[in-house]
Amino acid sequence: MIRKIYKFGGASVKDADAVRNLKSIIEKENRDELILVVSAMGKTTNAIEKALAEFRKNNGHLEISALSEIIEYHEKIMIDLFEGNTSHPIFEVMTNLFLDLYLNLQETGFDYDYQYDNTVSFGEILSTTLISTYLNECGIKNELLDAREYIITDHNFRAANPNWDDCRLRIQKLSDNHDGTMYITQGFIAGTISPKTTTTLGREGSDFTAAIFANCMDAQEVTIWKDVDGVRNADPKRFPNTQKISHLSYLEAIELAFYGASIIHPKTLKPLQNKNIPLKVKSFVDTSLEPTIIDNTEDYIEYVPSFIVKEKQTLMSITARDFSFMNEHNRAIIFNIMDELNLHANMTQVSALVLSICFDENEKKKLQLIETLSQSFKIKYNDGLQLFTIRHYHEGLEKDFVKDKKIYIEQRSRSTYQIVLE
Repeated sequence: MIRKIYKFGGASVKDADAVRNLKSIIEKENRDELILVVSAMGKTTNAIEKALAEFRKNNGHLEISALSEIIEYHEKIMIDLFEGNTSHPIFEVMTNLFLDLYLNLQETGFDYDYQYDNTVSFGEILSTTLISTYLNECGIKNELLDAREYIITDHNFRAANPNWDDCRLRIQKLSDNHDGTMYITQGFIAGTISPKTTTTLGREGSDFTAAIFANCMDAQEVTIWKDVDGVRNADPKRFPNTQKISHLSYLEAIELAFYGASIIHPKTLKPLQNKNIPLKVKSFVDTSLEPTIIDNTEDYIEYVPSFIVKEKQTLMSITARDFSFMNEHNRAIIFNIMDELNLHANMTQVSALVLSICFDENEKKKLQLIETLSQSFKIKYNDGLQLFTIRHYHEGLEKDFVKDKKIYIEQRSRSTYQIVLE
């Protein structure tokens, strides 16, 4: 019976030493109760995105040498893990995957989002193929699963939505037939049934993958292994003197994820809360450190203020051309179109005549939104902005961050302060 889901992100498998560290972590576990959900190695997703942009710019007419960075990166890890034995079958397997990636990158006639999912997904396929083979070589028996056969979604490429009935049917069948072998599968990637193709759950979606498996298997817990010692009240790379938050309720964690805290994918928590499955965020650097625990606690927790920054934001101001109020009817029109475009509002503010919406930069969807609204509404926008959120705000906390910056919009609620700034 599967009881635990371990998710390892890109930083935790970024090189040969990191993979060996993963091995040492799971060696201490009861592996017949375990599924590993693994991301692409290091910055592979970014590298494939870069390659995709180059191939599309050149209509697919690039040599395989355009993938040299990706190929050499993985080969270096393989040579280290397999002690220079280039005749090991894993080298041929990985070479075939590189060729498949190359062929997919050449198919630039497809819609960008479709091609994106079919190419970027190779990051996870490469990493899990390599890690599964290495662990089997080390005597840690495991079975590699193709997540696209279990996480079934709609065709909303780059932010696909699971078909929970299909997912549950397939994953429960997998659980029922489990023979005690540890499973390894890919995070982030998923698949459709008809027509059959690859989708993804959105950037950083491996956490969501772990939550889907946990929900459908009624797992006891999920652990996300990170290069920090748990959830902190700010990004240590951006803010000095951050504090660890040792215990979070689902509600508070969902709020932090919604506002953009990068430690947890926003969709992760609902499937876990629905089944009351605790989530642990634990350090793979020092496994002796206590994790942050996120669960269904009803105890009062006095949270410290949390600081969250989202980069690459668009702020759009929308006004009716006939000078009518920005009433519920007009707002419904705008938000229905945003929903159809799968464009998520990170912050909204309404006045008598103007609706201001802050969302993640997406040139294609922004232009589609403008085109659809332009007949009835006047639109102004700014790109390249930041959204700064303070959760559990009190007066003056924003002062150092906003100093000498242009503020476009700000708002406060009982516990949260948000500003959009340049």
